[in-house]
Amino acid sequence: MFDLDDDEESPFLRGQKRVRVRRGALPRKTAGRVKLAFQLVVAVMLVALLWTALTRYATQSWRFRLDSSDNIAIAGTNNVSRSQVLEVMASDIDRNIFFVPLEQRKKQLEQIPWVQSASLMRLLPNRLKIVIAERTPVAFVEINSHIQLIDANGVIMELPANQTTRYSFPVLVGMTENDPLSTRVARMKLYLRLVKELDSSGAHYSADLSDIDLSDPDDVKATVTDPHGAVLVHLGSSNFLEHFKVYVAHVQEWRAQFHHLESVNLRYDHQVIVNPDSAPAEVAQTMSDVKPSASGEATASPSVPKAAPKKTSGKTKKHK
Repeated sequence: MFDLDDDEESPFLRGQKRVRVRRGALPRKTAGRVKLAFQLVVAVMLVALLWTALTRYATQSWRFRLDSSDNIAIAGTNNVSRSQVLEVMASDIDRNIFFVPLEQRKKQLEQIPWVQSASLMRLLPNRLKIVIAERTPVAFVEINSHIQLIDANGVIMELPANQTTRYSFPVLVGMTENDPLSTRVARMKLYLRLVKELDSSGAHYSADLSDIDLSDPDDVKATVTDPHGAVLVHLGSSNFLEHFKVYVAHVQEWRAQFHHLESVNLRYDHQVIVNPDSAPAEVAQTMSDVKPSASGEATASPSVPKAAPKKTSGKTKKHK
C-alpha cells in the first residue's frame, strides 16, 4: 500500500519565475551624492540668510551707534590730552561702530607729536577703546628761540600744558624746524652717545651740561655750568669722556691762569686750547703734553703761548 500523506519533497520541482525589481532613474551611488549636495546647498543658503539678517541688524540698529564721546575710552595718556584724541574721533560720533575706520584713525592719532603708537578696539555694542603709547623725551631743544622736547628719534614735542613730570635735560641747540627728520635722527644718535659716554664711569657728568650744540657733527660743543660761571667746551666727535675728564681736572687751574675763562677746545689729542672762541690772540694759549695722571685723570703742562687758532663759526647760547 502507498502512503498518500508522504510529505517528502520531490526532487523534481518546477522552476519558479523571477520577479523583476524596479530600479530608479539614477544609480544608488549617484543619488546619494546628489542628496548630499542638495543638503549642503540648503545649509549654505540658511547660513547666508542668517548672516545677511545679522549684518543688517548690526549695521542698522541703533544699539550699535556711537552716540556720545563718553563711549570712547582712552588709556595710556599722560601728556596727550583727551581733547586731542577726541578731535581726531569727532567725525565718528553718532556713527555705527562697524563703520568707524579703525586703521585710518590709528594713522591720524599717530600724527599727534606725543603719540608714538595707537591701537583701537571695538567693544560691542557701542563702545570704542583707544590705547596710546606716548613718546619718551630725552632732551630739551631750542627751535626759533622756543624751548620744546625731543625724543631719541628726533621727533619734537610741545611742552605739555598740564605737565605732571619734571624733566631735567640739557638744551640742544643748532637745530631748526626745517631740518629733515633724517638729520635730526643722526644728531640725536650723537647726543645719546655723548651722554652715555659721560655717564659711563658713574660720575654723571652729563648733569653738568646746560646747552649742547650739535650743529657740527665733527665738533660737539657743550656749555658746562658751575658756581664760578659757564664754559663752552669743544669735545670733538669721539672720546667724549676722556676729553671731559681733562676739563674737570684742569678747569680751576685755567681759571686761575686766565683772567676770564670762556671756552676750551679739547678736540686735539695731547693739546688743549683755552679761549679759542675769543677774537684777539692775546687771550688764546695752548696747553700741550696732556697725559693721564696716576689717578686716571688727565694732566697738562703749559707751553709757550701760540697764535690763536681761527675762530670757529657759529655762536653757542648759554642756557640758564
